[in-house]
Amino acid sequence: MRKSFGVFEDLFSLAGSGVPSSCRLSLMVFTKRLRDRVRSGEITCSVRIWQRPHVKVGGRYPMDDGEIEIDSIEPIGFSDITPALARASGFLGILDLLKVAKHGKGENINLVRFHYLPRQKKTRKPAQSIR
Repeated sequence: MRKSFGVFEDLFSLAGSGVPSSCRLSLMVFTKRLRDRVRSGEITCSVRIWQRPHVKVGGRYPMDDGEIEIDSIEPIGFSDITPALARASGFLGILDLLKVAKHGKGENINLVRFHYLPRQKKTRKPAQSIR
């Protein structure tokens, strides 16, 4: 059983498998305790510690009944991680954030800003009668 280590996690990471990165499938998953606040728009940023970014600006990643669209990815330093940023990311404080922000051997700290897009309901056109 795999342990979840963050607000986002790369579910199908094939790093080191010989599969080119262009063929890897990345799905961004939010930890359960943050999902409602992400959907409501209360949480719109996440601090991640990666070897390389796992998302792209403008990319959309499925979440529950909608998608997360990435607005920006900004490299930051440890000194930029403040209690206010930790709370804005949905955590109680810096220590709580750091427990889940680090992924594997990553050393690059990124501030990812995003917004939630609810799934658009498809409207069906009424059938035309044949006369």
